[in-house]
Amino acid sequence: MIKRQAVFETIVRNILRYIVFLSFATAATGLQAQNDPIAPFSDRPLEEPVTHPDWFKLSFLDLYDDIEEAVAAGKKGVIVYFGQDHCPYCKAHLQNNWGDPEIVKYTRENFDVIALDVKGARNITAIDGKVYEEKAFAVEQRTNFTPSLLFYNAQKKQVLKLQGYHPPYQFRAALEYVSDRHYAKEPFRDYLSRAVLAESYGKDRLNTHPVFASPPYALDRSKMPAARPLAVFFEQPRCHACDVLHAGPLGNDRIIASLKQMDVIQLDMQSDTRLITPGGRRLTARQWADELDLYYSPTLVFFDENGKEIIRINSVVWVYRLNSVLDYILTGAYKRHDTYQAWRQFLARKKPDIAPQDMKH
Repeated sequence: MIKRQAVFETIVRNILRYIVFLSFATAATGLQAQNDPIAPFSDRPLEEPVTHPDWFKLSFLDLYDDIEEAVAAGKKGVIVYFGQDHCPYCKAHLQNNWGDPEIVKYTRENFDVIALDVKGARNITAIDGKVYEEKAFAVEQRTNFTPSLLFYNAQKKQVLKLQGYHPPYQFRAALEYVSDRHYAKEPFRDYLSRAVLAESYGKDRLNTHPVFASPPYALDRSKMPAARPLAVFFEQPRCHACDVLHAGPLGNDRIIASLKQMDVIQLDMQSDTRLITPGGRRLTARQWADELDLYYSPTLVFFDENGKEIIRINSVVWVYRLNSVLDYILTGAYKRHDTYQAWRQFLARKKPDIAPQDMKH
């Protein structure tokens, strides 16, 4: 009787979860559901290209000169924005961050913003004088996901990089972190943690999932290669973005099937859970997260069979992008293409018959 009751409760929970997911998906218009900048959305490529704000700088694409001009105008530095025409995450950023008048005002007072296309062919001169095509510069800077933003200070040093879409309170924190020179005193993860504490809400416990292996977490791959890649989900309680990840992408059949081909664990990144890292070191989850310089929850870090990091997702992610990253890993494409962005460019060249927007995310 108890067993039948447990089965019944499990079925009810799954039905309720599906209903919640459908209600989120239905409520979402375009990219974002009203009043929730990380609500579930369709991250398939957009039909119409995104447009940039008219206040972005019209640059000759010489970063040294651009920073000189920004400083001469009384600004703190330059933001290089990497995007692409049909990117839903770019649209989310432009709508929710640079669509907010206060964020726009703060950005324009402190930075010039220069837009680059990760698949573009314009020439750009880097700080060191080297000339790249936009797409080559994107790969060189390891901008795996769009949008990606590079923050340069007045001394022409890159002091912060954000990959992927971040909700407004985190993006505001990034702007202030660079503008007020907090990078000279502390890493971004420490600065951001105070903003996260103020904004935290959600379930009081970690979400569970059948693909997560149980402890103990002996992840050492340094002495003997493992049979499969490793995925580590760094999460924490009262994390709305974690709840959204579990309610959407981690309920997708294809994603679940892909994860079942890996070793998968979940860690509370603020906990003292003991483990052995893929490199053979004995640490707590908190120590490992600090060592990996993780600032976003949830962050997904993927390692190969020898314990080398392949790629990490440290921003909002939804079904289409996560499926693509899992394909990059499970097909072994990471062994032939050093970055995810390089692989995406390769696929775009290999399949010219595919509509451009189908290759953009």
